[in-house]
Amino acid sequence: MTTRFRRAFWFAAALGLVTFASAGKAADGAGVLEAIRARGHLICGVSDGPKGYSAVNAQGVWSGISVDFCKALAAAVLGSKEAVRFRLLSTSDYLSALRSGEVDVLARNVAMTLSRDTMLGIRFPGVLVYDGQGFLVRKSHGVSSALELSGARICVTTETTDEQGISDFFGALKIPYELLRFDKWQDVVMAYANKSCQILSADISTLALARQQMPDAGEHIILPELASKQLIGPAVRQGDEDWFSVVKWSICALIAAEELGITSINVDTMGASGNAEVRRFLGLDMELGRRLVLSAEWTQRIVKQVGNYGEVFDRNLGPKSSLKLDRRLNNLARNGGLLYAPSFR
Repeated sequence: MTTRFRRAFWFAAALGLVTFASAGKAADGAGVLEAIRARGHLICGVSDGPKGYSAVNAQGVWSGISVDFCKALAAAVLGSKEAVRFRLLSTSDYLSALRSGEVDVLARNVAMTLSRDTMLGIRFPGVLVYDGQGFLVRKSHGVSSALELSGARICVTTETTDEQGISDFFGALKIPYELLRFDKWQDVVMAYANKSCQILSADISTLALARQQMPDAGEHIILPELASKQLIGPAVRQGDEDWFSVVKWSICALIAAEELGITSINVDTMGASGNAEVRRFLGLDMELGRRLVLSAEWTQRIVKQVGNYGEVFDRNLGPKSSLKLDRRLNNLARNGGLLYAPSFR
């Protein structure tokens, strides 16, 4: 995020503070859940990029992990993943669109911060992707950790949080480095390709896309360390606890399904497994959906139509996508990641 954009963002946010009290409900006074059911489809605010999160092709078809999450919400609430409309939002209008009720949920690759979650009239129900600023390096350098980058030349975009991330990361470790700044991202990538710098630094997903577009993509690796953390997840308007809970527990459902071994392929047969936790999750022995004002089979709909978290990640960001990102922090806790779901009981 550029310094100029941050100033504009916070100025716009300040102008909109007076709308907070009325932003919690849809324009007609009904809650978001009721409004969605009345119109028959969910409205999801997205951006065209970055690839892997949300992007639209020439045929107008949207894809990405944020897109799939909106489809999961539609399946949970309305019974069909197709009952969703995607609204393209810019950096200047996504906040007002969410607060005014133009969109029901924001899935626009916006990072969770304390200020955004407490001052702007919006709330983040959970984390969909643990992202952050990383480091891309050629395998030929023989480097496997950012801790080995002493004296390295690092290419970044001018006036972005990436520059601050580099300063914070290496400053704390007292590791010397040289920074090469460029106004445009394509110039940053070109400088790296021409070996003007040894390291390319940006968000992990951005680095993965840049790598994928290089002719020798297999000769570049993303190092395991993060210069800064970015927790990416959907946002909703403040004040509607019912809708907040639906969005929160839909994220949890994706993760819990993977933990329980429930996939889009076997969900129809898992109910016969005799596993009490599986049966509760599927709504067979306990109608947990009723507490969210959803149907008993809402979790089944999510998994059958969209998949579990692993399936969603793999096809949008992981090995089945063009980005080929490792799960790392976005793996289940039992596999060394940060993901585990609260109990469905």
